[in-house]
Formats: sequence, C-alpha cells, structure tokens
Amino acid sequence: MKKYNFEDIHERRGTHSIKYDFLKTFYTKEDLLSMWVADMDFQTADEIIDTVVNVAKTGIYGYCGIDDDFYNSIIHWFSERRNLVLDKEWIMFVPGIVPAISISLLGLTVPGDKIILQPPVYYPFYSCIENNGRRVVFNNLINENGYYKMDFEALERSIDVNTRVLILCNPHNPVGRVWTENELSMLGEICKKNDLIIFSDEIHSDLIYEKDKFKSIFSLNEDLRERTVTFFAPSKTFNLAGLSTSFMVVPNRSLRGKMQSIMNSLALNNINMFGLNALIAAYSHGGEWLDQLLNYLKGNIDYVLDFFEKKLPQVKIFKPEGTYLLWMDFRFLGMNDEELSKFFIEKAGVALDDGYIFGKPGSGFQRMNIACSRKIICKACDQIYEAIKLLENC
Repeated sequence: MKKYNFEDIHERRGTHSIKYDFLKTFYTKEDLLSMWVADMDFQTADEIIDTVVNVAKTGIYGYCGIDDDFYNSIIHWFSERRNLVLDKEWIMFVPGIVPAISISLLGLTVPGDKIILQPPVYYPFYSCIENNGRRVVFNNLINENGYYKMDFEALERSIDVNTRVLILCNPHNPVGRVWTENELSMLGEICKKNDLIIFSDEIHSDLIYEKDKFKSIFSLNEDLRERTVTFFAPSKTFNLAGLSTSFMVVPNRSLRGKMQSIMNSLALNNINMFGLNALIAAYSHGGEWLDQLLNYLKGNIDYVLDFFEKKLPQVKIFKPEGTYLLWMDFRFLGMNDEELSKFFIEKAGVALDDGYIFGKPGSGFQRMNIACSRKIICKACDQIYEAIKLLENC
C-alpha cells in the first residue's frame, strides 16, 4: 500500500488557478496565505493522474460520450462506500453542481416561485435562484454555542402556496454539519406535508469524519426518493473541480425528464474528456487515497482547534463533521464585515472567505479551507494569532 504525501507544498501559481492567480483580483494583494476557494492543494491519487496523463499523451482531444464505464464506476462507488444502490437510469451527467441547480430550477419551477435556503449557506445558491427569476425564502439555521441546528418551526411558518423547493446542503457548507437521520426525516416530513421538491447538494458527502454517519435524504424512504434531486461530483473528494464533471441522481422519471429537456435545450450534454476519464479512475481506484486524505484532514482540523483553544479561546470554531472547511467566529473582535475582511488581508496576511457572503447569519465569521499542507496551517494560525494579539495590545 502506497503512503501518500500531503505535506509537500505544490506551486499552483501560473496555472490560472482562481485560488492563487486571482488573489489580487479578489483580495487586492498577492502575498497572502490562500485558504479561501474550496479546492485542495494536494495532488490527487496516482491512478487519476496516470489516467489523465495517458489521455493527454494521445494528443487527440475529440468528442467523447458517456458509456457504461461512467455509470458503473458511480454505482460501484456508492455501493462499496455508502452501501447505497443506484439505478443507472437515475444518473444524469451535468457540467457542475451550480449549473445543475439552475437547470433544475428551470425545469421544475416557474418564475416567481419561492425557494427555501438555510443560511449561512453556500453563496452561489442565492444567485442561482435570483438570476432565474425565483424568490429566496430564508430559513436560518439556529446557532447553539457553535452547534448548528435546523429551525423546523420557522421552516413550517415560511412555507406558502408559492413555495416549491427546499435546497438542502449536506454536509452543510460552511458550518460543517452532517445532518442526522432524525433531522433529515423531520425535514422530509415537512416537505412531504407541503409537497416540496428537495434539491440536496451532497458534493462534500465523501468527506465525512465519522464512519457511516452520512445519510442521503433520498435513501430514507420511497416518498423522499421520489421528491429529491441529489447533486454529486468527484470534484471535492479528489480535487478535480477544474474538470467540470458532476452528476445528479434523480429517481423520479417525471422530474428527470423535465430536467433532461432543459439540458437538451441548452446543449449541455457533451462531457469533458479528461473529466470523464478522471471520474471513472477516481471511483474505481481512489478509495485508499481518500482514506489517507481524511486522516490528514482530521489532523489539520485538530491542530487548528487545539491551537485556538489554548492560545486564543475567544475564537469559537465548530468542529466539522464533514467538509474540509472551518467556520470561525470572530465576532468578539467587534468589527463590522468590511473591517474584519480588511483585518485578515492587511494585518493577518491570510485570504479567507468572509462569512457575510453566506448570508446575514454569517456576519462576523470567516471560512477557512484547511485542505493544504500542515505547514501552511501552522503559519496561518500563527499569523492570525499575532495579528489579534497586536490589535489587543494597541
């Protein structure tokens, strides 16, 4: 068994990386520790690299199609890793999760329909809804001393005759919750009672730190299977975001047909050659790499939590149950969002995601991507600590 190396720091500048080559565009400075965009600084599994390199070496980059290798690799992965049985006909290729949500909105709702979000939540959801002429309904999560819960009472109050869809994020980005089977069942009952369709973004669902903790909401019962559209991709799991290859699981034939019509009308059925082959390699051979990755990420999480608990306990951090993202509460600094953003850029020298972009409940928070070498983690913690201590001594 090969032991993978997650400690090395790889130079990503000069590759048109959003995370590195566009730092100045988004943060006004280039000399920052880049811990924002949710991709990893690790090289992916050898089998995936070898597959992509071999395809590149052919020197011929023509059109390719989706065959049984695509479907069988997904079905095998879900069976082996999730004990979840998928039918081939349920699986639909899409070029990305965010485009897939827009496709689903176009196919299953009409302009003016209301779509429920649970802030603080992944910010592209907002633009997907608003740019397609739908209306956002807020069902804010409840923050109980850093542990987030769903507000089921407020959810029921927020639903009216124009409400069509609830978008679930599981694991939740940015707060890191993996929703329990009981929470998902309660949510499902509300959606059944009000005849809501569920869009479940499960792109981070391979990145779970407690074995067998994760449940897909569509797997709980037949009703939820028929009213749920679930979004998956190997991109977060295996660091393949730039290959634009994702898929939906849609058991309901009617829903699937409506979305396929939108896909056809927008001519979105062509798959990326490298993405297709990388997905097959990842789901066929990537298990050992993922297991080692999860152990390394756990170490990074534990380091950050231990560092701030001992040296700066005012910083409250919820230990994520899934994802490689830390949701950090800096409200004790008493800064507004603009001041907090400026502080991390100019004083701490760290590029994090501002909490307010995930919705109003994120004000005063920052999201840190810990999928990088522990050397970077250590340096970032030190820089944040020193910047806050200097601020306190002023």
